[in-house]
Amino acid sequence: MDPIMDWIENELLITPNVQIKLFKTIIIILILGFIYVFLKKLIYRLVDDNKVYYRSKKSMSYLIFVLAFILVGRIWFQGIQSLTTFIGLFSAGLAIVMKDVILNIAGWMYIKLKSPLRVGDRIEIDGIAGDVIDIQVFSFVLMEIRNWIDADQSTGRIVYIPNVTIFNEALLNYSKGIPFIWNEIPISVPFESNWKKAKGLLKEIATRHGEVISSKAEESIQEASKKFSLYNAQLEPTVYTKIDTPSSSIILTLRYMCPYRNRRGSAELIYEEILDEFMKHEDIEFAYPTQIIYKDDEKNRVKNVHFDNFSN
Repeated sequence: MDPIMDWIENELLITPNVQIKLFKTIIIILILGFIYVFLKKLIYRLVDDNKVYYRSKKSMSYLIFVLAFILVGRIWFQGIQSLTTFIGLFSAGLAIVMKDVILNIAGWMYIKLKSPLRVGDRIEIDGIAGDVIDIQVFSFVLMEIRNWIDADQSTGRIVYIPNVTIFNEALLNYSKGIPFIWNEIPISVPFESNWKKAKGLLKEIATRHGEVISSKAEESIQEASKKFSLYNAQLEPTVYTKIDTPSSSIILTLRYMCPYRNRRGSAELIYEEILDEFMKHEDIEFAYPTQIIYKDDEKNRVKNVHFDNFSN
């Protein structure tokens, strides 16, 4: 070994003492890496639940990292016998030069301890919405929804958000407490239509689709009220009436509760039933843009063009 160490010292200017430390560091990393791979394969064979496997693998990787940090640190700082002193000095220096990294680690610790979000939750933070698919030391990962896609469906993009964001931005969690959200479907009818009948039909449709969900939501609220200050609000589906002067129509807004992952699917079923029901009644029509032309008969030219939302 001496000739090799002498050659490394002469050619690479690395002293024998540093060479030994490097050799020990490499050995430790290789051994811990082998242990990690072995345990990961063992857990994969023993655990069938994907969520349990994911959490176990993550916990093991954190443990291996901390163990490597301590063992390698003891090699390079042998003069510091107290582990507490070593960690204190290291943390102080690290905090100065790596502020953002430390804040991200603090954010990760907060997420792990307080659980404001978990893998599988649907959240929105800093204007970005998505499903949490991973929580890492420096960032958490979302499968993005919305953006150019309607009704809370996936865009196919993966977004990495620094953990420090949890301290600086409001976090909206769809999955915490009550797994249901309110959705609204506006339907426009012209003034000539029988809007009262249309409103009654919409209320019947909303009740058929939302009655079961409302009862489940009430149970969820009662359970969540043990942890949060919640009260029993109106949970039944309803329909609101509004006169929209600019569009010259009556807007009937159907409001109902649905699972937070099924906003588009539930809206589609309701839309299709509305189409079927309105087709059965001649005195109910949808409002849509129309063009009314006033013609000057004497000069045979268009006198005025008016756009409106009347259906006939």
